[in-house]
Amino acid sequence: MTELFEPLTVRGTTIPNRVWMSPMCTYSAVSDGSDVAAPNDFHLAHYAARAAGGVGLAMVEATGVLPEGRISPYDLGVWADSQIPAHRRLANAIANAGAVPGIQLAHAGRKASMERPWLGGGPVAADAGGWPVVGPSAIAFPGYPEPAAMTVADIEGVVAAWANAARRAQEAGYEVVEIHAAHGYLLHSFLSPLSNNRTDNYGGSLENRARIVLEVLDAVRSVWPEDKPMFLRISTTDWVAEYVDDGREAWELEDSIVLSRWAREHGADLIDASSGALVPAKIPHREDYQTRNAALLRAASGTLVAAVGRIADPAVAQELLANGSADAVFIGRALLRDASWANNAASALGARGRFIPQYDYAV
Repeated sequence: MTELFEPLTVRGTTIPNRVWMSPMCTYSAVSDGSDVAAPNDFHLAHYAARAAGGVGLAMVEATGVLPEGRISPYDLGVWADSQIPAHRRLANAIANAGAVPGIQLAHAGRKASMERPWLGGGPVAADAGGWPVVGPSAIAFPGYPEPAAMTVADIEGVVAAWANAARRAQEAGYEVVEIHAAHGYLLHSFLSPLSNNRTDNYGGSLENRARIVLEVLDAVRSVWPEDKPMFLRISTTDWVAEYVDDGREAWELEDSIVLSRWAREHGADLIDASSGALVPAKIPHREDYQTRNAALLRAASGTLVAAVGRIADPAVAQELLANGSADAVFIGRALLRDASWANNAASALGARGRFIPQYDYAV
């Protein structure tokens, strides 16, 4: 039995296998009148190729719930109804190639308004299309502009924006929605005491720092169909307490376990277990640097967990499922190198891939 290529049913959605395309920003949206931040031909080819290559779920990259929530001016967005037709075209292309279409909804917070990484990254100046950034507190990511501390009204507006974005995603035909609460972006920056020094109901205790995440989950679940899955991506650790002995309190695995239990109570069906990126930190180079946390999280939280990070060997991916470390794997860089990684992995493991008819007759 090859668990990696067994279907997984979450709520009313059956995903045909456990090899999933990780949400990876491509910074390829363009500003073109009403089509600003909407998927274009690049996105269509990029995602449809991986869907045709055998992944069970293709998760569309971080998509801004507000214009100022984009990581860069070239990110996708779903804050306007005018963006729905282009997303519908993309979701249909993924589904027609045999994969389940998903979308990650995001707000970059204090790490927004950045240049594309292959142009050096860094903040985009206002006269070049940049914008002011926000966060839970006026604490900047090192080397970035200081964010404006959000008011309670700002927080309420962002929570509502997530719900509105989810409604549009559902109308566009996506079958899975993922809330991005990792990698130092807005929700993660509320979770970690390294970036949140608020003294109101959104700061201080773990319960308070997690409040906005649970409010977003509630808001999205209130508009997202009951038979469709809702995922939550988190950074299981900031990698500070483990590797920097300076006494700072940070977000750690134990906090992630508690959050995951709460998230399940608020309608989340699966935790996408990533890590880091809140602050510069020393991250280990071992192959299982993230997947070991996914396994611990799964065992302690009682919820479905997907592992991600340095998974490139089909045998490793299969072992993660066979030994109970994860319920699915998100594949990133390996899929950028090989759009048919999933089907090639199936062949390597002696399993049956998920070929579209146009390819199946030839192989």
